[in-house]
Amino acid sequence: MLNVAVKAARAAGAIINRASLDIESVRVSEKQANDFVTEVDQAAEHTIIETLLGAYPDHAIWAEESGREHGAQNSDYVWIIDPLDGTTNFIHGLPIYCVSIALAVKGKIEQAVIYDPTRNDLFTATKGRGAYMNNRRLRVAKRLRLQECLISTGFPYRVEDDFNTYLRMMGDVMQNTAGLRRPGSAALDLAYVAAGFTDGFFEIGLQAWDVAAGSLLMTEAGGLIGNFSGDANFLDQQECLAANPRIYGQLIGILGKYSKFASVGDKAAVRTAVAELMPAPKAPSS
Repeated sequence: MLNVAVKAARAAGAIINRASLDIESVRVSEKQANDFVTEVDQAAEHTIIETLLGAYPDHAIWAEESGREHGAQNSDYVWIIDPLDGTTNFIHGLPIYCVSIALAVKGKIEQAVIYDPTRNDLFTATKGRGAYMNNRRLRVAKRLRLQECLISTGFPYRVEDDFNTYLRMMGDVMQNTAGLRRPGSAALDLAYVAAGFTDGFFEIGLQAWDVAAGSLLMTEAGGLIGNFSGDANFLDQQECLAANPRIYGQLIGILGKYSKFASVGDKAAVRTAVAELMPAPKAPSS
């Protein structure tokens, strides 16, 4: 199944690369304020669906642009597809975007592919068999102190987004880390945490197709992923937090208070747990 998903991702990537040679001619429409879709998204998605259903006609499809209109929707096998994650980057010619494909079996992600067509970087994972980038085994970074970590995020962009809360979240994280980055593709952000290029990632407002493949890469690379209060059943909650286990706990200590899914008691328990995870302060030198 992974090989078919890779074939689909590469075919979509070829469409994206061809279109990137003449960005000005790409037709762009707005789904809602600052939320764009192009004919390239739609063509890439069509190719992915055609490839997957050609191999597995009895599987279901859940895709960003076409929803659940393709495949056998009562199947236990559901392909979750984002044909072009980072569309805004793409239409501006900024080469940070990717194809994301995941397979859920009875609600659990078992296969994952994230393909960056601009760099020809292929990230793959199979449940229980590890995560890889271009056939190199991935492991999350080993940093233990949040103050030394580089964290990625996504900024709000919709009119209905709570900008003030996000500004407080970013301020809290920025004061406790080595740096904060906003690349513009959540799927690639998660792949980069899995690869150890960055130490953690958080964002609100994401959909399942943004994070499904990245979630398996994370866990197979030895990391943790969930919502801001630490719940691993997060795919439909529009809260995403990912990091290595020690940094994950420290980020929950900062972001847990912003979670929509944690009670006051839960938040107090998180603070206690995180205090135990935090590295002991270094003794002053004599």
